[in-house]
Amino acid sequence: MSKIARRTFIQLSAAASAGAFLHTSREAVAQDLPQVDESSPAAQALKYVHDASAVDPATRPKDDAEQNCANCMFIQGADDAEWRPCTLFPNQVVASAGWCSAWALKP
Repeated sequence: MSKIARRTFIQLSAAASAGAFLHTSREAVAQDLPQVDESSPAAQALKYVHDASAVDPATRPKDDAEQNCANCMFIQGADDAEWRPCTLFPNQVVASAGWCSAWALKP
C-alpha cells in the first residue's frame, strides 16, 4: 500500500466528498462534460497535466514512467476513450494520457 501525505489525503477526501454530493438532473456522459482546465485551482493543487509524458518522472511521488490517467484507480468510463470522467474532478473529464499527483495504480 502506498503512503499518501496527510495534506494530499485531505485534498483527495475533499474532492471525493464534493463529487459525492453533486447531483445532476440527468446522467452526464463524457462528451457532455468539459475538459479539466490545467490552470484551475483544483488541477494546480493536484499538478494535473493533459500529457503525462510532459512530467519529469523525478518529480513524481513514485518514479514510474508508466503513470497516466488511463491506469489510475480514480478514472471512470470506457477504457478506449481519449477523455474520461475522474472522481477527483467532478463533472469534468481528464485526458487518458494525462497525469496528476494523486495517481494510484488501478487494482
